Amino acid sequence: MSDAWPAGVARHVLARTDSTNAEALKLAPGLSAPAWVMAREQFAGRGRRGREWVMPAGNFAGTLVLRPQGGTLAAAQLSFVAALALYDALGLACGPAARLAIKWPNDVLLNGGKVAGILLESAGSGPGVQAVAVGIGVNLAAAPDASVVEPGAIPPVSVQGETGHAVDPEDFLDLLAPAFARWQAQLDSYGFAPIRNAWLARAARLGEPIIARTGATENHGIFEGIDDSGALILRGPAGRQVIPAAEVFFGG
Repeated sequence: MSDAWPAGVARHVLARTDSTNAEALKLAPGLSAPAWVMAREQFAGRGRRGREWVMPAGNFAGTLVLRPQGGTLAAAQLSFVAALALYDALGLACGPAARLAIKWPNDVLLNGGKVAGILLESAGSGPGVQAVAVGIGVNLAAAPDASVVEPGAIPPVSVQGETGHAVDPEDFLDLLAPAFARWQAQLDSYGFAPIRNAWLARAARLGEPIIARTGATENHGIFEGIDDSGALILRGPAGRQVIPAAEVFFGG
């Protein structure tokens, strides 16, 4: 375990599980402190919108489960904390030559390809959120075949394939957990504004044309940033749009 491991945060490393998010949410009812759950093999991982998350051997699958301060908006903002933590951890793992960027809403890019994704799931009833599972998948050793991604999506890449660096998943957790703790402390102390500013400084295609797809609707425009809730701001032919949820594709 790293000397920089955040104080008061538990760590569970499993040989094999169906989903680290599912495993983490099982821990939630008895949670007295945040906990990381990592698995060396994950056989039923999930991505956004119910998609399968394919995990070749040697890749990272981990989830931080915690009790968020505040309601659903505060819980959703942890996605941006996770993206910044991933950016920092990957910067250390990949070296200074790697080109990293964050793609709204929840992907991290390495040299233009998708190297990591984030999935938030919550537990609770009524207006409150009792626990949030921040699931993170990183292509450390290998990228899934491009055939598993939808047409027009960014092709997957791996850390080893792009940089030649072999990174053990537990070593990556030692980089990720302290980075997450640092950014979460910023959120807890100062609110979302510094998180938003840091995220925008690392955002992919800021000020450039993108496509935001919601169901069968495609919105084309210039990516102007994110608002105080983390929603996408798009400047299109009809003017300024604020889009809380969508799939983003790069293009005109």
